[in-house]
Amino acid sequence: MQLAPYAAQLSSSRGRRFAEEAPTYRSDYQRDRDRIVHSSAFRRLEYKTQVFVNHEGDMFRTRLTHSIEVAQLSRSIARILELNEDLSETIALAHDLGHTPFGHAGQDALNASMKDYGGFEHNLQSLRTVDKLEQSYAEFPGLNLTFESREGILKHCSPKNAKQLGDVGERFLKKQLPSLEAQTVNLADEVAYNNHDVDDGLRSGLINMEQLLDIRLFREQFDLVQKQFPDIQDRRQVHEIIRRMINRQVIDLIDTTRHNLQRLKPGSIDDIRNHTHELAGFSPDMLEMNQELKRFLRKQMYSHFRVHRMSVKATHIIQHLFNAFLDDPRLLSPKYHSIVKQKQAEHGDAGKARAIADYIAGMTDRYAIAEYGKIFNPGELT
Repeated sequence: MQLAPYAAQLSSSRGRRFAEEAPTYRSDYQRDRDRIVHSSAFRRLEYKTQVFVNHEGDMFRTRLTHSIEVAQLSRSIARILELNEDLSETIALAHDLGHTPFGHAGQDALNASMKDYGGFEHNLQSLRTVDKLEQSYAEFPGLNLTFESREGILKHCSPKNAKQLGDVGERFLKKQLPSLEAQTVNLADEVAYNNHDVDDGLRSGLINMEQLLDIRLFREQFDLVQKQFPDIQDRRQVHEIIRRMINRQVIDLIDTTRHNLQRLKPGSIDDIRNHTHELAGFSPDMLEMNQELKRFLRKQMYSHFRVHRMSVKATHIIQHLFNAFLDDPRLLSPKYHSIVKQKQAEHGDAGKARAIADYIAGMTDRYAIAEYGKIFNPGELT
């Protein structure tokens, strides 16, 4: 496929942190993608959830299924805009690697626990995972991904943290933008997340169709489906509406981004990086509809008492595990105990706390629940 001049070109890639020979039969971005798919952090996404905890049902989306859905949307968008599909897919598959168990509740709890040691942010943790925590290769730590893949994973970063990240943090200090591949993946993530939460919310009974009819993006597609298929019901009706909602947003994203590109006429990826604002985006009308949907989900679903109950449990589990390991690292298995001791010797209490945060962030929902039971439940002695 012929790439646009503003796409990420392998010929102008900033390369890897540790030099490697070019792969045979694959591109470097394909190698990045394959390393992510084969990583242990990627496999664990199967048992990390977004809104619902893993044991609440087999049909709800996990971080793994979400990442695959984002990758599918991202490749489609990249193909139409003549961007680098392999890079887009790589960023999409890696973007959630740093998420804690129990979704945003888990992240908030771990961030609170780490407040005296630099805090915790899942976006930074995703980069930390591919740069340091994955230990599979003999010649280097982490996955040794290309600069462009690492850049795309790091969606946002404070100047303080950016100063510690070397090359991949420079753009936050220089006020530069990421590649168009990274920009479009970020929006594809938003489309997948919001619309699939509608699907899971309906499936769980946390929200209902009557409530959603007040949301314009949903109502428009509902009316079209009813007109075309007046007898359709239940899951088929829901799926038909949501797939049309996604399609509507993706088309708007492509058309708006293409219009912005035609207006600017960027001649290289540097023109994308040095522009004053991101060129990937939605039209004002679609942006307004998306914001309305987000407000609805925040109020009716994420604040639902059943979700809040699970969030309270998640907070309790994460904070108690962190405090227990911090007070007595011998509670950890010998492998992780030695890692914590090493990090404490190198970086003091902050290193000790960061190593414990790494361990907890890597847990799946069910592993965190099991660890909590083994430490705090007298009936579980192993």
